[in-house]
Amino acid sequence: MKKQLLAIAVAALAATTAMAQANDTVAKAKATGVVTMGVRESSGALSYTLGDGKFAGYHVEVCQRILAEVEKQAGRKLEIKYAPVTSQNRIPLVQNGTVDIECGSTTNNATRAKDVSFLNTTFVEEVRIAVKASSGITSIAQLAGKNVATTTGTTSVQHLRKHERGANVNFNEVFGKDHADSFLLLETGRADAFVMDGSILAGNIANAKNPNDFRIVGEILSVEPIAIMVRKDDASLKKVGNDVIAGLVKSGELARIWDKWFVQPIPPKNTKVGLPVSESTKAAWANLNDKPMEDYAKK
Repeated sequence: MKKQLLAIAVAALAATTAMAQANDTVAKAKATGVVTMGVRESSGALSYTLGDGKFAGYHVEVCQRILAEVEKQAGRKLEIKYAPVTSQNRIPLVQNGTVDIECGSTTNNATRAKDVSFLNTTFVEEVRIAVKASSGITSIAQLAGKNVATTTGTTSVQHLRKHERGANVNFNEVFGKDHADSFLLLETGRADAFVMDGSILAGNIANAKNPNDFRIVGEILSVEPIAIMVRKDDASLKKVGNDVIAGLVKSGELARIWDKWFVQPIPPKNTKVGLPVSESTKAAWANLNDKPMEDYAKK
């Protein structure tokens, strides 16, 4: 009987430990020696693939700095696994523990914040429109009757429809499975415009066969805080992440990481995205917070 009770107690403790680790990445790292980073394959200079299972970008590097601190706290060498995620599956994969930290181009909004937690904002995005330079399109009004590409699972076209100058403009939506696919729709003429975060548009244009064939035009459709995602109840990782981000801001290192990915030539083609840090992003760094997009819209 005592052996049975002991076995039950051990099993219960193991189950409790497993549940705790499921929501505590630092504890999980200490126990298993493995952390999984969710990355994007074509989110401009924020997060993109170099091929052969290698990933790079502004948010990838910030996450690498965060996981280096997790490694210190875990007290052991960690294996960092990179798991490509999409706009459609990124939130479920964080929720179910497949991915511990998501380092891509995710907008922090109130709806998503019910399911996941966001670190303090490291990038404030402006949603814009990319077109072929030869199209003559320079504003939302000229999209009437046109095919407008966006990426499945993103919010960009919603902002286009809500924009005061786009409210009565009727256009056709065409969907790419990821940002590279959406840009391909524009590049091949199946779409007349691609609506997305400006940094993603700039990154895809920089890596196009003929970058000069494309322009980012028109009105700013929305301003959105882009942040790194963690599990809803992963308080330890959120604290580590926010402490690392605060340290990077204070030392000036975050500005240098920005310059490295958005201003200087980046691999694999050594092209420049050409996106200096905006005043909106500087303001977010100066007053670190995890406010959702809805708070920005109130301004």
